[in-house]
Amino acid sequence: MDILFNAVGGFFVEVGKNVCKCICPNVENTARFSSKLENLRKEMEKLTKFRDDIKKSVEGYEKKGYKPKLDVIQWIEDVHKLESEWETMQESIAAAKKLTYKCCPKCILGSEVSTQARIVQDQLFRLIEVRKSFGSNLVVENYQMKKVEFMPGPLIEGQSAATKNLHKILQLLEDDKVCIIGVWGTGGVGKTTLVNNLNNELLKNDVSSFKLSFGVVLWVTVPKPPIDIRKIQTQIASRLNLKIDSEGNVKSIASKIYRRLEQEKSFLLILDDVWEPINLDDVGVPQLEDPARSKVIITSRSLDVCKQMKIDTEMKVYTLDEDESWKLFIKNAGDNANLEHIQPLAKEIARECDGLPLAVTVIGASMRGKTRVELWEDALKSFRMSEPHNKDVKDKVYKVIKWSFDSLESQDIELSSEQRSNHVKKKRGDHIQSCFLYCSLYPVSISTDELISCWWAEDFLGEHDTYEEVYNRGITMIESLKDACLLETHNLDSVKMHDLVRDVAIWIAKSFGIEHNSVFQDGIGISSSVKRISFVSNKIQRLPDNVTECPETTTLLLQDNNRLLEIPHEFFLAFPALRVLNLSETGITSLPSSINSLYQLHALILKNCHWLTELPPINNLRNLLLLDCDNTRLHHLPQGMDKLTNLRLLNLPATDLEGIGREFFLNLSSIEMLNMMESKMMHPSTKFGVTLLGATSFDEISSLHNLTSLFIRLDSSSIFSRDHTWMSRLKRFRIEVGETPFHVPFNKSARTICISGSDIFRYGKLSGMLQFASHLYLQSCLGLRKLFVYNSFDGLKSLYIRSCSCSFNPAEEGSGTFDPLPNLEYLNLEFVYRLKSFSDFSQLLGLRFSKLRQLDMSNCSSLTCLFSVGDTFSIPKHLEEITITSCKQLVELFVERDSNQATLVKSETPRVRKLVLRNLPKLGNLGEPQSMWEHLEVLTLIRCNEIRKLPLSIQTSKSIKLIRGTSEWWSQLEWDDDKFKSNLEHCFRPLAI
Repeated sequence: MDILFNAVGGFFVEVGKNVCKCICPNVENTARFSSKLENLRKEMEKLTKFRDDIKKSVEGYEKKGYKPKLDVIQWIEDVHKLESEWETMQESIAAAKKLTYKCCPKCILGSEVSTQARIVQDQLFRLIEVRKSFGSNLVVENYQMKKVEFMPGPLIEGQSAATKNLHKILQLLEDDKVCIIGVWGTGGVGKTTLVNNLNNELLKNDVSSFKLSFGVVLWVTVPKPPIDIRKIQTQIASRLNLKIDSEGNVKSIASKIYRRLEQEKSFLLILDDVWEPINLDDVGVPQLEDPARSKVIITSRSLDVCKQMKIDTEMKVYTLDEDESWKLFIKNAGDNANLEHIQPLAKEIARECDGLPLAVTVIGASMRGKTRVELWEDALKSFRMSEPHNKDVKDKVYKVIKWSFDSLESQDIELSSEQRSNHVKKKRGDHIQSCFLYCSLYPVSISTDELISCWWAEDFLGEHDTYEEVYNRGITMIESLKDACLLETHNLDSVKMHDLVRDVAIWIAKSFGIEHNSVFQDGIGISSSVKRISFVSNKIQRLPDNVTECPETTTLLLQDNNRLLEIPHEFFLAFPALRVLNLSETGITSLPSSINSLYQLHALILKNCHWLTELPPINNLRNLLLLDCDNTRLHHLPQGMDKLTNLRLLNLPATDLEGIGREFFLNLSSIEMLNMMESKMMHPSTKFGVTLLGATSFDEISSLHNLTSLFIRLDSSSIFSRDHTWMSRLKRFRIEVGETPFHVPFNKSARTICISGSDIFRYGKLSGMLQFASHLYLQSCLGLRKLFVYNSFDGLKSLYIRSCSCSFNPAEEGSGTFDPLPNLEYLNLEFVYRLKSFSDFSQLLGLRFSKLRQLDMSNCSSLTCLFSVGDTFSIPKHLEEITITSCKQLVELFVERDSNQATLVKSETPRVRKLVLRNLPKLGNLGEPQSMWEHLEVLTLIRCNEIRKLPLSIQTSKSIKLIRGTSEWWSQLEWDDDKFKSNLEHCFRPLAI
């Protein structure tokens, strides 16, 4: 290094001499002047080369973690400036050369070149002096900071899912729009391992392929709650070699960290194991700007924590599949696990881990080297009893997951002022832990509605004025548990617990003596102090006649035991404090009278007891909030139902009821949800019969002022000449009118009316209730013209018309002056007779379909064309999906009535995205309406064998994503150009018919 600086110093002296000669009073001749300038140019080139060598040396030290001296950085910048000035000076020199042949050289050089040369000279001398001040050392002594520090930990090589996650994060780090990344998942799923491997990946030489180069990568293991910003700052300061005062406050340390990180061109901060939101400003992390060179990665068990830290994107880490789980288990347990007499047990133990990498690793390692079958059998039994079979499993697996449970204590929930005035004192932490432990009573998936009802009955959800508020709170609890990775989504209507999480929940209840969730499971003897009993899916055939009294038991779950046919007569006397009783999906035909002794019962759930035909008196169940008899065969209403004045939810199908007495509904003054329909198809062994509610019952229901949800079947007399304005307070309903059942999905969140076999519209009799429907089903109805032409249904979103016949004559005078269905988005026409085109249907009823997006037509035997364009009809401009099925006379999709109006105005041309055509034997082509197929994404053609060529707009489409049909049809298609077929080949998916 001394040699380098001596050379630079010598150069500066020589340049100084040359400059002095250049500005001396005795101006030399032109040739001599040019020679000196050429020498000066060469010396400047040498200087810039030395500068580049020094800069390269400094960068080399930086890569090793050394910090360059600030005056060295400044010196390099000053040489850059001198170089710029020299380049600027070249223009003056060029001008001076030209003028030396025309006038006095002394004048030219003295006035134009000499001043600039003096400036260069002064800077050269100054740079020489600066160089002497820092000697041969370019970097700060005793300062070394590696860009990335190696982090020891398990590798993910050979784990395909983890490797994909790693590459995904690397891609996110390249994205200039992403500043903060949230990596979340259940405890032990491999979040830390993933980012650990990411950190080490950034050490590799080939990381440049991802265009990733951070000035420094900082790893912080976040302490467990409560948040200690100072401890986080200490880790960052240590990594940056920052000296911080032990007495300094958080704010002053944040300022130092901020200034230090601002010096980096970019940084990556990894915050591992975050339990509560952290304010990055408090830590001292500079604001991340767009485009984002610097990044922050957060790992957490809680998605909610990630969201509160304003992440730009989130990535959930999932458990391993069975194959990867077994490979990892073998890696840790060793080859003994593959021995013939051990492998079946080893695989069962691996399955108990349910793909959780931490459990697979720890439990596999705990079995390493064990060859005796007895040891493996004992371990398997422990896991099935939800108990850790040794200390390692307890400390490294169970306690890790228990941390998630403990963290629920700190999650308070905001209460409304009204709730505070009602003295709701319990915190969410207390409730949510109870909710979590309650889920462990279920070995399989849990219905969301049922779970919330049980929490409500157990008083876990606080005090609320309405069940809707209760339900909303329940959903909030479920989402919080899902965000904390303690619950998982099973499908739209149910959740489940990871097997190991459930084991830990049961272990917590057993080991820590948590009174509010002591559980009894798996058919082992009942203790008198047990709080909750679960025999769910236990294949129970009978219950004991003499049961130890359980005065503290509040929940008894016996569902999904279809061989349980009878309940002992005095069985329920042993459970005086019972709040929740679930006997769903059992084979019982009746209940014993002792059920009437359950004075504290809040929820009685009997759904899908297909053989249950009667209930004993229940007049003492005055605290009952929920009675669910969905899909039962009750013949009579139980005695004493008039005493259930607190009942809020009633599911009581009227299918087999022989009658409902007067004033029955008037006694249900607190009812909020009344469901007297079956939500599933009836049991195959039952004979179809329908009990229709009459006008009197419907009038009584209209007087239930707390009612918000109603699901009933009426006779047609109930809807004539009545005021239905009370229905405006219903938020959801399904009302069926007529004797023919509707085989349509049962949607409890919609406002649906189904009318069948009625001619009420034919004579102008219109039920006012239709004004409140969002979904309307009409089957075998007459008088459709009078229904729509003289009435408007602003709230209707979907309309289903089946087996209806109309005379499709021209529209009556005066019709079409307004749109009766201004907000209709979905229309389904099935078995509509004498209908020749959809256009006729529109004109008959004066419908404009201004917002129609989806059209389904099937089995319309007279349909010959879909759209007859012209006159007063145009294709609905918002139409996106068309499905036509089994309209066997359909010849073409478009017919032009008037050549002057045939071409669609481009602004009104619909952008159809999905076209499905099935079983249309006479349809010869799709037609080529202007721009209509330009946006088509999905095309399905089944048994449309006359279509031998696709429209050119589809052949050349860049929007098409999927084409479905038979391979034979695809191979026989004709194309305008072979390249069109090859361009769409990747979109084709063959269908087997």
